[in-house]
Amino acid sequence: MGAFPEPLRRLIDALGQLPGVGPQTAERLAFHLLQADKPEAVELAAAINAVKEKLHPCPSCFAATPEPCCEICADSARDQGLILVVETERELAAFERMGRFGGVYQVLGGRASAAEGRRYAAAAIERLKQRVSSGQVREVILGTNPDKHGDLALRSVVAALQDAGVRITRLARGLPQGANIEYLGAPILDEALQERRSLGGEN
Repeated sequence: MGAFPEPLRRLIDALGQLPGVGPQTAERLAFHLLQADKPEAVELAAAINAVKEKLHPCPSCFAATPEPCCEICADSARDQGLILVVETERELAAFERMGRFGGVYQVLGGRASAAEGRRYAAAAIERLKQRVSSGQVREVILGTNPDKHGDLALRSVVAALQDAGVRITRLARGLPQGANIEYLGAPILDEALQERRSLGGEN
């Protein structure tokens, strides 16, 4: 690494911080950008900057949006009384690709193992409690991943809503243990959603 100029070392180090990017991959990506035409590299930098500058959490569901409220929450055709809780926006996108869910979402914002993710999730759960307290929500579906982190998030939501008087369900456990929802096909997600199980909460 010491043989590389400082700007290139900095780029390699920055790329190496990305999830799933090891040292060799970071080095390969950095050299690709070094050799790329300047407009390509500038466009990538502009796209990254736009994500950080123009997107903010939706005040209702916490999904990223450039608007005052995200498209889903603002859609009058969506069932505002049915909230599907997901860990990240990748899971939200998976359910939206399925095209069968007509309710709205609450995005917890990160895996429960990370300190930052826990802080964000705590804020999201508090927002969920506020939405439920409005009296307009009849069911909260827990769409967390079927692994230890997802189960921890599930228990946190159930504990927060235990006295809220709202029906709480979770996806059917036909989901493969340890699977990531974002990678599952539409038929599996649809079955899990339709066959969801009650966790209580009804009055």
